[in-house]
Amino acid sequence: MDHLNGIVCGPRTGQMRDRRGRGIRGPLSLPGPLSPSSIPAIRTARQDFDGLVTEVLTGLRPKHAQALDAIEIAVEEAPLLPEDWTDEVPLSTVVSNSLPTRLVIFRKPIVHRAAGDEDLANLVWTTMLERFGRLWNIDPADLDPRPEA
Repeated sequence: MDHLNGIVCGPRTGQMRDRRGRGIRGPLSLPGPLSPSSIPAIRTARQDFDGLVTEVLTGLRPKHAQALDAIEIAVEEAPLLPEDWTDEVPLSTVVSNSLPTRLVIFRKPIVHRAAGDEDLANLVWTTMLERFGRLWNIDPADLDPRPEA
């Protein structure tokens, strides 16, 4: 074997590189001092979107907790549409023939319509507030807990 009895130490030779365009791998992307509370440094787009949906629900919970408990929220990638569909792709839908009522948010149509991260967050808020407003017969502007800009 070698003179260190199999212990690897010292700096790595060569350069760190982004192989095949998949982003940084290894120790830099794992939880550690640069990512406090053991949060991975890299989050997927799906996790970011789920975080936006959770943010909306958290904002609505203080005033509408009982009404929110009666609704099941689901996030799906995209709606299944017939091949002869010519209208705009829906951003969300409500399935009311099931108990509890289910609100389904479609991730890909919303992401494709957003111009950036801030626009994406606003579009998620707007989409969900419009659906909740229709379900509860309340003006969506009255539901919005965010401060006026």
